[in-house]
Amino acid sequence: MSNIIRNRPRYRRTAAVAAAASALVAGVLSASAGAQQTTTPPDASGNYSFQTANNSKDLTFNQLLGINNSDTIAGYFGSGKPGHPNKGYTLHVNFRSENFPRSAQTQVIGLNNNGATVGFWANGAGANFGFYSMNGQFHTADYPTKDMAKTPMDQLLGINNGGLAVGFYQDHKGVNHGYWYDVNTHRYGMVPVSGDTNVTAAAINGLGDIAGFATNGVGNTEGFLRLQSGRVVHLNVPGAAATQATGINNGDEVVGNYTVGTGNNAMTYGFVWSPGLGFRTVNDPKGIGSTIINGVNDRGQVVGFYTDQAGNTDGFVARPQG
Repeated sequence: MSNIIRNRPRYRRTAAVAAAASALVAGVLSASAGAQQTTTPPDASGNYSFQTANNSKDLTFNQLLGINNSDTIAGYFGSGKPGHPNKGYTLHVNFRSENFPRSAQTQVIGLNNNGATVGFWANGAGANFGFYSMNGQFHTADYPTKDMAKTPMDQLLGINNGGLAVGFYQDHKGVNHGYWYDVNTHRYGMVPVSGDTNVTAAAINGLGDIAGFATNGVGNTEGFLRLQSGRVVHLNVPGAAATQATGINNGDEVVGNYTVGTGNNAMTYGFVWSPGLGFRTVNDPKGIGSTIINGVNDRGQVVGFYTDQAGNTDGFVARPQG
């Protein structure tokens, strides 16, 4: 992100109380336990119907980032480049603008079933500030710390029905720290991930289970599922250079993306992971090798974005068939 231009989510997105995310019980469980995968995930794209959804105000750049059980979607248009500022919206039948008052740029990233949304807004200097919106009222919610980056970087990325939100802030060394925030009590707490650093908490479900991504002990980016008990499932797609988990539903179905290759040869694929079944690849057929999934609801509907043949970033919705 400069840090607002998000070609890949930094996150990425439901009735718990604050204590749910504050459990600090150390525990580690490999994603291979109970659902071992040693080869590339099977391609389940054919099990979904895909629909491209772009806001007409900027057809060159759209990202769909969250979806609730009412089929309302959170997202934004605009790459963040000059003349194309990030502008947030929600989409149900029609697009509805949602931008933090007097902000230079806004991304709406997560939402719950009660109409609350979260994301971040930026000022003219490029500083990022987390926000939540309820009943049409916007509120800034930044983690209270004296160790913030010189150019502030704070984002809220997901919220459950109980009003427990998750996100991250960046310290002066450029390291991410995942945290939770209760919009009802205004309490904060950290989201530790056993064995990992540079934590981004990206989504939370009604059980208080949190999905996100972090840096493991050998310096690779891996996804994680942190259960309410504090136990951690480390999520790594076999053979991938990086794995990011960015969304979760109440069935602990986790979505995200994984990268194969590096540099100009890197290809990005969406995935769905669930306990007992492991990883499955899900790609928009118009963006194979450039698909990122960012949100999932309780019916298994997913949203994300891909890069088309013209180089535009297009939002999509994918619905399971049957």
